[in-house]
Amino acid sequence: MFTTRLVSGIILVILALVLVTTGGGVLFAAVAAISLIGMFELYRVMKLEKTPLAAVGYLAAALYYGFVWFEKEDLMMLMAAAFVMVLMAIYVFTFPKYKTEEITITFFGVFYVAVMLSYLFLVRRAADGVYLVWLVFLSSWGCDTCAYCAGMLFGRHKLAPVLSPKKSIEGAIGGMVGAALLGALYGAVFGTHMEEVGNPVIACCAACAIAAVISQIGDLAASAIKRNHQVKDYGTLIPGHGGILDRFDSMMFTAPAIYFVILFLR
Repeated sequence: MFTTRLVSGIILVILALVLVTTGGGVLFAAVAAISLIGMFELYRVMKLEKTPLAAVGYLAAALYYGFVWFEKEDLMMLMAAAFVMVLMAIYVFTFPKYKTEEITITFFGVFYVAVMLSYLFLVRRAADGVYLVWLVFLSSWGCDTCAYCAGMLFGRHKLAPVLSPKKSIEGAIGGMVGAALLGALYGAVFGTHMEEVGNPVIACCAACAIAAVISQIGDLAASAIKRNHQVKDYGTLIPGHGGILDRFDSMMFTAPAIYFVILFLR
């Protein structure tokens, strides 16, 4: 199991390097595809993946990504309103086929997965994005690694004993501190290439620290959904890791966090 997980992890890192470095349409297509697969996994947990509700959700996500590609994010609220209207029309005209919770989770799936993940592409497309986008990975995967090491060495107090018994407060702090240090180091090395960031070391350190805290909430949120529905993993697409949501759960939170923190620090 460890070997499978390690090999899958190495392949994921290589793919991330290729896709993020390339950027443009290649990264956009990859993020959109990952989002749709992640939505399918979430809807499958809710037993909605083959329903008309899910189809409307996939369509809404596709429309949103169209807005992102053509830089029309300002139309997102219009899409959200139209999305709610369509869902409520299905709810009304097929009543009592669907429950209120199923309508809600369909709407939630688009924003929780597709919209949140789209910020990976938005960060890459922004000014200095070719450098800043790596902060998403440093604050997500870096936090995971540092939190694991700190938890193994110093973990004494449970962070969320019912939800995730193995996570500790010491591990969470270690993850945040580790991500912040990685961000500072990254800013020191590549900061001279960043034209729009005034103090790259402080900016990258702060961005990674904030995103690391948020990433752990994202990780626990994904775990909470699985526990509520008695499933171990969201899927089996990534050997040793589970599904898309199992691997990208924290990144769905770090990507928008990095985007807005860097936007604010500019």
